[in-house]
Amino acid sequence: MAKGIFISFEGSEACGKSTQIDRLKTRLEVLGVEVVASREPGGTALGESIRHLLKYAPEGVGMTPESELLLFEASRAQLVREVIEPALARGAVVICDRFMDSTTVYQGLARKIDPEMVAALNRFAVGGAVPDWTFVLDLDPEEGRKRIVSRGDQRVDRMEQEPLDFYRQVREGYLALAKVNPDRMMVIDGSQSPEQIAELLWTTLINQFHGVFERHRI
Repeated sequence: MAKGIFISFEGSEACGKSTQIDRLKTRLEVLGVEVVASREPGGTALGESIRHLLKYAPEGVGMTPESELLLFEASRAQLVREVIEPALARGAVVICDRFMDSTTVYQGLARKIDPEMVAALNRFAVGGAVPDWTFVLDLDPEEGRKRIVSRGDQRVDRMEQEPLDFYRQVREGYLALAKVNPDRMMVIDGSQSPEQIAELLWTTLINQFHGVFERHRI
């Protein structure tokens, strides 16, 4: 059986990743494609516990950048070995809401942790499970903040409480990372309508994978 395809979605808070992942997953499943969608941190029982600690648990208040980094990597290592590698081995399309690039940007740049250390820990956690393609949904941090506020009664997590300057650094980090990884990463204007973004994603996948998705065109 052919190896599956691993697609990750990146971007700052409220950029629309979840919406596009749901749309792409549905589009593929309707056509009979096995899709495994996951998220970081999370995606496994262990990872979801780590997610709660990182985002909502009172014990996470005052967490050091170094502890944060190691918790993200622990969740990632479990996700890769428990979910991603087995899915790819059986030929599924894996779609992940965030992956190693988030750590490169959030912890390496915005948290100012040694980038070489972050890169080494990323390599250790992911093994050979590097995304085949990564979409970066680019959005102005102020617009992202407005979207978070407009959610109403949803909880604002620990990461979403960071100041705008933090997210300006995150945005710059993603744009810089995409420039040095053009063979894997594509930046998309996240201010477009969900429908426009969805069609651009689909067209890109058809072209990028040399017809693998062509037979699923609708």
